[in-house]
Amino acid sequence: MALDYQPVMQLSGMLISLLGWVLSCLTTYLPQWKNLNLELNELEIWTMGLWQACVVQEEGGMQCKDFDSFLALPPELRISRILMFFSNGSGLLGLLLSGFGLDCLKIGEGQQKQKKRLLLFGGMLFWISGITAIVPVSWVAHSTVQEFWDENIPDIVPRWDFGEALFVGWLAGFCLILGGSLLNCTICSTEVHPSSVHYAIAEQQDQCQCLETETRP
Repeated sequence: MALDYQPVMQLSGMLISLLGWVLSCLTTYLPQWKNLNLELNELEIWTMGLWQACVVQEEGGMQCKDFDSFLALPPELRISRILMFFSNGSGLLGLLLSGFGLDCLKIGEGQQKQKKRLLLFGGMLFWISGITAIVPVSWVAHSTVQEFWDENIPDIVPRWDFGEALFVGWLAGFCLILGGSLLNCTICSTEVHPSSVHYAIAEQQDQCQCLETETRP
C-alpha cells in the first residue's frame, strides 16, 4: 500500500520545498521588510529591506538606495542577511540531494539505501532552511513591534510597520518544513519489519498446505 502513494508524497514534498526555496530567495531581496507611511505626506511610503531603503511615490514610482555599510545596519538586519543566505544555500543543497533520492528517478535503482539516505538528508536540510528563514523574519517582526509600542518615542515620530516580505518569509519557512516532513514520512512508510514478513510467509505456507490436503483423494 505504501508503494502507491509514496511517489506522490515525494513529488509533493519536492514541489512544496521548491516553492518554499523560491519564496525564501524572494524574501531575501525584497525591500519591503518594513513599511513607513508618513502622515504629513501620505503620497510617500518608505520601505526598508536587508539591502536597501526605498521610497514609493504615487507619481514618481519607486526610488531605492543601497545601504552604505554592513556594519552600520541594525543587529537584526545584519544577522538576518547571514541567516537568509544560509537558508537559501541549505535549501538549494536539499533540493539537489532529494532530487537524486526520488524513486521516480531511474539513476541508482539498485541502491535503495543510499537513495533513502539522500532523501533523509534532503528533508533535514529543508527543515534547517525553513527554521533559518523563520528566525530572521520573526526577529525583525519582534523588533518592529517593540519599536512601535515604545513609550519613550514621541507620538509625533513615525513608526515602522510590518512589510510584505515578512509574510512571504513566514510562508517560505512553513513550505520548507512541510516539504521536508513529507519527504521524511515517505522514508518511514517504506520501512518493513522482518517479523511482519516472516508472518506473511508462514501464512502463505499454511494456505498452500491446506490446499494440498484438500486436493488429495
